[in-house]
Parts: sequence; C-alpha cells; structure tokens
Amino acid sequence: MTAAIGIKGHCAHCDITFELKPWQVNAIAIEEPFDCPYCQRVLQLSCPRQLRQFKALDHWALVRPSMAVLTCVVLIVALVAEWVGLISVIGQFNVSLVVLLVHFLALRYARFRQRITLDLQVVTPALPVEQLARIACARLSQQ
Repeated sequence: MTAAIGIKGHCAHCDITFELKPWQVNAIAIEEPFDCPYCQRVLQLSCPRQLRQFKALDHWALVRPSMAVLTCVVLIVALVAEWVGLISVIGQFNVSLVVLLVHFLALRYARFRQRITLDLQVVTPALPVEQLARIACARLSQQ
C-alpha cells in the first residue's frame, strides 16, 4: 500500500513532472541519485533550499494525529464544562464549532505544505569499475 504523499519530482533533462515513488523519496532523503522513469538519466536533488524544505516534511507528519487528540480533548472538556454548569449549551456548541474549524484549517494547511515539487538535476555518474580498472592498469604499465 502506497500513500499519496504529494511529493513530485521534475526532471531537468526531459522536462517531465512525475509522482515520486516511496523508494525515490528514500533515495532523496539519503542523498542518493536514482534514474528518471522517462529518460533514464541519473537524477539527484541538489538545491539546498529544496533539500531543507524536503527534510522539514517530517515535522508536518505529526500534525494530523496531534490535531485529532487536541480536538477530542477540547470537545470532551467542553462537554464536561457544560455538564458541570460552567458554560451554557450555546457556549459548548460555540467551543465545539471553533475547535472543529481550527482542526480542519490546520489539516488543510499541513496538506498544503506537504505537497511540493522537487527540481531534480541530472548527475554525471562516476566511472564504472571496469573503466577504473583499465585506467589503473594503464597507469601501472606506464611505470
């Protein structure tokens, strides 16, 4: 099961925007290059500003469960306060409406902040082992 997390990648070579798979998101997190699914070029996130924005996504992951807990607690407190007689039924209704409004606004803002498009740059791969071995053999034979 893959969750729709809303992180997209934009290949600088083929100019195509695509939804990043979880393994590609993990590769970006550990700063490992990966292949573009369309042009097969090696891509990597190299912009420091976007890398910081990508790493900040961890903080937004806890907004949904913490807002659910906060909303439940406030609704229960308002219900108990109305039952004890500290606030009226209208007051409890107003508190409930305000907390639900804040809950949905916070979730909408968090969802907005989690949807980003990363500009992925083409990276020239390092030399394969076979080429490195040939270069080493050629240099050793020159000596």
